[in-house]
Amino acid sequence: MLLGIFPLFTYLVLTPFSHLFGGVDTATSSTGSPLALTHWMPWFNQHPYLLFALYYLVYDFVYYWMHRTQHAIPWWWALHSMHHSTRQMSCWTNDRGSLVDGFIQSMILATVGLTIGVDPDEFAWLMLIGELVQNFSHTNARIGFGRFFERVFVDPKFHRLHHMRVDPERPTLHNCNYGQVLSVWDVIFGTALYGMAPRPTGVGDPMVDADNNYGLIGLHWVALKRFWGAVRRPAGWKPGEVAFDEDYRPIPVSQLDLNAFSHAPDATPPVATAHTTAEAAAG
Repeated sequence: MLLGIFPLFTYLVLTPFSHLFGGVDTATSSTGSPLALTHWMPWFNQHPYLLFALYYLVYDFVYYWMHRTQHAIPWWWALHSMHHSTRQMSCWTNDRGSLVDGFIQSMILATVGLTIGVDPDEFAWLMLIGELVQNFSHTNARIGFGRFFERVFVDPKFHRLHHMRVDPERPTLHNCNYGQVLSVWDVIFGTALYGMAPRPTGVGDPMVDADNNYGLIGLHWVALKRFWGAVRRPAGWKPGEVAFDEDYRPIPVSQLDLNAFSHAPDATPPVATAHTTAEAAAG
């Protein structure tokens, strides 16, 4: 999301509405939200760094569940799948995403920021840190943080498994590692996957994999077609993992022949190694 510029702009646009409905109380926060964390815990006003850390915990927690929802709701996956269709990971993969998806994410993150009382300069730092870490976690490198820190922070090895192409023998294996900066949420909620060797990246749905045949404008256009095909149908609102037929109608993944698509061209394996851990380590 261009280093957080999109959500920051949304935050600034929504700020006047926050003032209109919540008032402005500069003694607590510039947003005036009655749900501001400093309204309930004024002690944090004297400890700005601890307050920022608390803001970040809330922000990253919201992002984790937002990301899981992107994968769970078919119409949202129709948009988010544009990000996952890439077969080659790189630091720029983070910015490969639908503008509509980015707008929805920005509205959620900005609303949460205003609600809990994050000031504009703090919100800018939240977005910048998050986006820089995401750019790093998408790099095509076998970089790991070790057995302890990898269970707290997201590293490229951890996030690459989130982008793995579906395994026909274990078709739910890729539903893992949703964290943005903190992997601890995956550990807590049972979605963390460790110890797997690097796997080809991409998607198991031929209709989504076809994104790789388009340029920039075509990518966004076909993502919108998937979105429209899902959002106007009841199946697009029913939680569950889906693929798309030729009319962009959401269909159960069980209707795909995953073994047939498993022979699609593999992604180039990671080329850099900064830290290597045992691939067979228990998760």
